[in-house]
Amino acid sequence: MLTAVDETAALAGLAPGMPLAGAHALASDLEAAPHDPQGDAAALVRLATWCEGYSPWTATDGLELGGAAGLRLDATGCAHLFGGEPAMLADLEAWLAGLGFTARAALAETLGAAWALARFGPATNPGGDSGGDSGEATGRVVPPGGLRAALAPLPPAALRLPAETCELLARLGLRHIGDLLELPPAVLAPRFGPLLARRLRQALGDEAEPLTPGAPPPPPRVRRLFAEPIATPEDLARALDGLSASLCERLEAEGLGARRLVLTAAKVDGGRQRLSVGTSRPRRDPDHLASLFRDRLERLDPGFGIEAMTLLATSVEALDYCQKSFVKEDLIRESEGNISDLLDRLTNRLGPERVHGLAPRESHLPERAVAACPALEGLERPQSWRRGQPRPLRLFDPPQPVEALALLPDHPPQRFCWRRLQHRVVRAEGPERLTSEWWDDAAAPPLTSEAPVSGAMPETETRDYFRVEDEDGRRYWLYRQVCDGAGGWFLHGLFA
Repeated sequence: MLTAVDETAALAGLAPGMPLAGAHALASDLEAAPHDPQGDAAALVRLATWCEGYSPWTATDGLELGGAAGLRLDATGCAHLFGGEPAMLADLEAWLAGLGFTARAALAETLGAAWALARFGPATNPGGDSGGDSGEATGRVVPPGGLRAALAPLPPAALRLPAETCELLARLGLRHIGDLLELPPAVLAPRFGPLLARRLRQALGDEAEPLTPGAPPPPPRVRRLFAEPIATPEDLARALDGLSASLCERLEAEGLGARRLVLTAAKVDGGRQRLSVGTSRPRRDPDHLASLFRDRLERLDPGFGIEAMTLLATSVEALDYCQKSFVKEDLIRESEGNISDLLDRLTNRLGPERVHGLAPRESHLPERAVAACPALEGLERPQSWRRGQPRPLRLFDPPQPVEALALLPDHPPQRFCWRRLQHRVVRAEGPERLTSEWWDDAAAPPLTSEAPVSGAMPETETRDYFRVEDEDGRRYWLYRQVCDGAGGWFLHGLFA
């Protein structure tokens, strides 16, 4: 089925929605390319980004059969930059035509009216002027107060109604929007549903229809201009404290916390210097954020002086308010904040590649239960993490072989020799059998990217783990290899 045709194909009698076999019968030299909806949507998004030169509030209007793709622009406060609304629309049409797009544009007080006129409006401007030089793009500018007159001759489909509703309206003889405007809303809603009455109110401006831009909102930023250039460390630190306080006020108003910040210093000679820091979790504490930059202020070379400084939060996350209680949870929360402050200072001073933490993984194997990750990425426990058997605080990589004596193969050891020292077991728990994960044939991931885990469990190995305690009260984590023959004993970790 044809989804879009060019001008030559249209002159040959082809149209969107026609079967490809019928199109070949009409035009034997037809050249057809596969339809790429994803590519079309990506191209429309790029086109909307280009249109931000006319208005920052730009969004796409979707793709439909027949190439009814559209762009929506809120030109409020922007038309005077182009010499008025008609001149702005003509410039936009000329620019689209230069890119090879066939476009129909309209400008009205409401989004619904502009949408209707762009798709169903007349070929000439209601004011009498034709926009565009090639005839491929015709401008339509509705003057203030002319919405009803401009919408009245258009069909009901111009109100963005479903095909079923338009067909029902046609059977009842309501073939124009003007016919609907003569009926009271109390009559329309029970017969045709609330959508028809809502579209009419939106098109006439009786109900607001805000435009959500496709581009993400700009990151929070604050800027300070100085009456006289500054160069001393004291002035730089004072300006930094003011920028940090202003930025945190804005973050608090938006319910956000900063994860990465960039400080830009504009010098008198036109040069710019930048410093960047990151945090392990969302923060909006002005003293803490300013302290991360203070250790780096000495890297700024003011030269003949700095005339402006900008603090930009390039990465932000939601940060809700936290109510403190009068019980021990306050101490826990304060301790977590101190650890976060320490991670931020170490990471920004030593570099993010030198400070790592351990994050839990969804695996019951000791070698795969944790993974190293940069501290600034946040060490959050997965929601589905489940506590199992106790695990030692320290693991050996690889497990160290020991000589052990057990009464029976399935019993815990009575004594074992490790590093030439004999240990007599007085208490033992187990066995806990661990086998290879049958759903994951890949090798165990390393704790760091530089060195692999040499003690990773082979695919066919089975282990029986025991938690044992010797006469001196030390606790060990031993396991015995389970195999057809006599398996060896290994020490895998220390509890205390």
